[in-house]
Amino acid sequence: MNASFDLAREAARNAAGLQSHPAGALYVVATPIGNLADISLRALHLLGLVDAIACEDTRHTQALLKHYGIAKPLMAVHEHNEQEAAVQVIGRLQAGQRVAYVSDAGTPAVSDPGARLVAAVRDAGAPVVPLPGPSSLTAVLSVAGLEGDGGLVFAGFLPSRAGEREQAVKQLASEPRATVLLEAPHRMAALARELANLGERKITVGRELTKQFEEIATLAAQALPDWLAQDPHRLRGEFALVLHPQAGPAQDSMQDAEKVLTLLLAELPLKTAVRLAADITGAPRNALYDKALSLKRP
Repeated sequence: MNASFDLAREAARNAAGLQSHPAGALYVVATPIGNLADISLRALHLLGLVDAIACEDTRHTQALLKHYGIAKPLMAVHEHNEQEAAVQVIGRLQAGQRVAYVSDAGTPAVSDPGARLVAAVRDAGAPVVPLPGPSSLTAVLSVAGLEGDGGLVFAGFLPSRAGEREQAVKQLASEPRATVLLEAPHRMAALARELANLGERKITVGRELTKQFEEIATLAAQALPDWLAQDPHRLRGEFALVLHPQAGPAQDSMQDAEKVLTLLLAELPLKTAVRLAADITGAPRNALYDKALSLKRP
């Protein structure tokens, strides 16, 4: 191990070594989404501490660990074997081992494998500990310049089937809140054409976030196809997008719908109030349901 790795590991121990990391726990660890310098000191310390690392792709994770000078047993836990592999992870936890889980990039279980593993471990009675860090979701939101506290929706990847995808885009058009989308390069041109129907509504596009050729732009939805076509390189890499909140009358309409919802909630069960408020005002039922939950929350 070279001197730079020694310094990094020492800094990690100094920063995180005094914190308790109990045995028999699953640690969900965020890893860089492109820039290897974005690993946290706590993640470095924990990955050096655990008995084994479960990961989406053992080859990818092996290369990542080699960069940081860490060598640990690896277990493949991906979308095709997650339920079965969870049994092996739980066995290690019940034997008192610490196990980390990492996806190929970013925060596990957010449009990445990991959610079923976490649920299985919790059902088995073992603790699950988050180690937050890099995420394309928070990265693109931080540069979108959203104002106010109107909330947001994380839509992730839209469905690949044509009918389901068309319906999802229609829901985006009627959703007044900011919405975060993820997209792969081979489907980005099609998504741009679909989102162009939203006209002047603003979109912030993050391409290859944190990487060498990172590109960020905010533009009208109808201009997105032309923006992509201006440079063929723009269809390379992963995308994270923020569809900005609807402006003007749509926001006023949603506020009116929430007033109707509040009145109905005083007299009716939550689901009935949401359904009637949506029928009366034409506001999105999902948005009204989320609002109803927040109003009912003590």
